[in-house]
Amino acid sequence: MFASLVAPYLARRNVHYGWVVVGITFVTMLTTAGAMGLPGALILSLHNEFQWEISAISAALGLRIAIYGFMAPFSAALIERYGVRNIVVTAVVLISTGLLCARAMTELWQLMVLWGVIVGIGTGMTAMVLGAIVSARWFTARRGLVLGLLTASSATGQLIFLPLAAWLVAEVGWRAAVIPSIAGLLLAGLLVVLFMRDRPGDVGLVPMGEKPGTPQPVPVRQSAIRNAFAILAEASTTRTFWVLAATFFICGLSTNGLVQTHFISLCADFGMPEVDAASTLALMGVFDFVGTILSGWLSDKYDNRWLLFWYYGLRGLSLLFLPMSEFSFYGLSIFAMFYGLDWIATVPPTVKLGANRFGREKAGVVFGWVFASHQVGAAVAAYGGGLSRTELSTYLPAFYAAGAMCLVAALLAITIRKQRVAAPAVA
Repeated sequence: MFASLVAPYLARRNVHYGWVVVGITFVTMLTTAGAMGLPGALILSLHNEFQWEISAISAALGLRIAIYGFMAPFSAALIERYGVRNIVVTAVVLISTGLLCARAMTELWQLMVLWGVIVGIGTGMTAMVLGAIVSARWFTARRGLVLGLLTASSATGQLIFLPLAAWLVAEVGWRAAVIPSIAGLLLAGLLVVLFMRDRPGDVGLVPMGEKPGTPQPVPVRQSAIRNAFAILAEASTTRTFWVLAATFFICGLSTNGLVQTHFISLCADFGMPEVDAASTLALMGVFDFVGTILSGWLSDKYDNRWLLFWYYGLRGLSLLFLPMSEFSFYGLSIFAMFYGLDWIATVPPTVKLGANRFGREKAGVVFGWVFASHQVGAAVAAYGGGLSRTELSTYLPAFYAAGAMCLVAALLAITIRKQRVAAPAVA
């Protein structure tokens, strides 16, 4: 609505409108990711009020994570077909509805439908592929830095809302804890309606870093579902795709599926109050914000395969260290720093490896399929962690397994062949 007025004003001051789009995308991914991570602070409250088994609650959260992941490639294709603004507004409505209606739920099946299916679909429509698409469309120069910034917003959003949610749970009740997320979602939706544009050409620009008049890729007009599967068929014939999918499966297994979902409950088992545990997660979010932006900058300068090797290796070591921290202030502070710096720093090099191999216009959909693998791993960890707690009365086997798998991912990453940058298709 206001983009056609703001873009020329900024251009006269040598500011590319892509930075406005980045700011809006940052807020959108922050708030939708916050809604995605919110249930992790509510597991014990739901267990205590409804007497639902933790494994059953974890199954609902695992369903949400799986749907979130499998929406990613179709989300990318839908964005290509119908535009960023339409898809994001639809997602905001779905997530807000799911969170609001959950305040009245009394049965486990309602948790499955509202937070498993509806919130899963809504958050999946604005998964991290949104950041991949925005960075690829609007930036040639500084693309890795932009991707790091947007990825950091997603991961940080999953963590930064948790201390407030935990405090509201303790002081008011779990139903009050969903209100800040709903308010943030409505703000993001308003900004998208007013200022978001799909491509630089919509405001008379080319991507930042390209010369005026440079031919741009032709927008996709075919069926979103057909396009998503066509790109999968092409990508799945390459070793690069399968290695990225395998390492990202382990990434999900060792981050949002396990730590985001079960860390608060794990700490409670060792006598730590929920608010303190959520604050530790928020501290991870602060370090993650720094680490992921730094990762984006590094991905523009260094071999992304070796970046992944170090990221997965260090994450695995930090997870293996966690049980030895004794859950003391100092031990958890060390864990929060090293794990937080590496929480989701894997995204920028993963996206860049995919974009270099498959090209700019296919990068979003390819990453969507790779991200689906990430969320399958996360769903396995979300359910597996709850099952470990129910059957073995401890989460620790799940954390040890995740740490060991990260070391496997580190070795897989360096087997990817170094690729030349694929040239984009133009009219």
